[in-house]
Amino acid sequence: MSTRREKDEAEIWQRIARIVEGIRAKDLEGLRRLYAADVVSFDVEPPLQHVGVDAKLKNWVNVFAFFQEVDYEVRDLTVTVGDTVAFGHCFGRLSGTLENGTATSGMWVRGTFCFRKSDGEWLIAHDQVSVPLDMSSGRGVTDLEP
Repeated sequence: MSTRREKDEAEIWQRIARIVEGIRAKDLEGLRRLYAADVVSFDVEPPLQHVGVDAKLKNWVNVFAFFQEVDYEVRDLTVTVGDTVAFGHCFGRLSGTLENGTATSGMWVRGTFCFRKSDGEWLIAHDQVSVPLDMSSGRGVTDLEP
C-alpha cells in the first residue's frame, strides 16, 4: 500500500502533466485550476514578478497569442514532497507553429515549481523560469540543451 507521501508525489507529477496538457490545449481555465490565487511567478518576461493567478494567466495569454499550435516538453523532473509544501525542478521547452506559420523548436529553460497543499489539493504557489546568463555580455543563453 502506498504511503501518504507517495500519493502526494504522484499527485504532484499529475499536476505537472496537467500543466503540459493545458499549455498544449491553450486551456487557460484548466491552467487556472493548478495555481494558488496568490501565486508569485518569476517568469522569463518582465516584470521581475507576476503576482496572483490573473497575472500568471496573462503571461500564458501572451504566449498563446504567438502560436497557432503550441507544444511543451518537460525533462528531468525531480519532485520533493513534504506534508504541506512540495517543490520540483525540471527543464522545459515551449515550441510549436507560430501565428505566421513558421515552425519553431523553441528553447530549453529551467523551471521550478513550489506547491502548497490547501484543503487537500496541491496548488502552485510559486514558479520560476530562467535561462543561464552570459556574464560577459549580460545576455541570456538560449541555445543550451539538457
